[in-house]
Amino acid sequence: MKLIGLTGGIGSGKSTVAQLLVRHGWELVDADQIARDIVEPVQPALTELAQAFGEDILQEDGSLDRRLLASRAFSSREKTAVLNSITHPRINEETQARFDAARQAGADFVVYDMPLLVDKGLHKDMDATIVVDVDAEERVRRLVAYRGLDEEDARRRIAAQIPDDVRRAAADFIIDNNGPREALDEQVEEVVEKLRARLG
Repeated sequence: MKLIGLTGGIGSGKSTVAQLLVRHGWELVDADQIARDIVEPVQPALTELAQAFGEDILQEDGSLDRRLLASRAFSSREKTAVLNSITHPRINEETQARFDAARQAGADFVVYDMPLLVDKGLHKDMDATIVVDVDAEERVRRLVAYRGLDEEDARRRIAAQIPDDVRRAAADFIIDNNGPREALDEQVEEVVEKLRARLG
């Protein structure tokens, strides 16, 4: 089983790339989905987050108010570090469980869609790393237009991540997602062919 790391800055469109890779028959382990799963009601991480960021991040039904948590957790590097210290160990444990399940199921290629792949040095554990690259200003525009973030929040989230050039330097393949969807499809197709030739 080959592990293919997939990453990119917030708003880069890496989730779209992940779905294109799934269409090629590759398994997907989505770190963002795992991050959502571990903060479901009654999960220990949710209790710890409420203690760290305020009980009012819990809604009446016991679920997490993600927007309120994000506004607090991404307000400074220190608070982001607190968030990460609570969530990352549990994310890592569940990620390994899903890798093991894919291996037991006989998967040939597993895409690990992980925003902090390079930030945490996890790209070194991958057989190859794909970085989805988009200019920062375009990412701000997309976050405002499509995710409903205000511009200040979008810029703050981008600033909380590692610089784009550091991420690009860790890539085996860079997919430029500044252009139209057709160009994205073509690039993904090319990367799949190269990876199958190299690792398959």
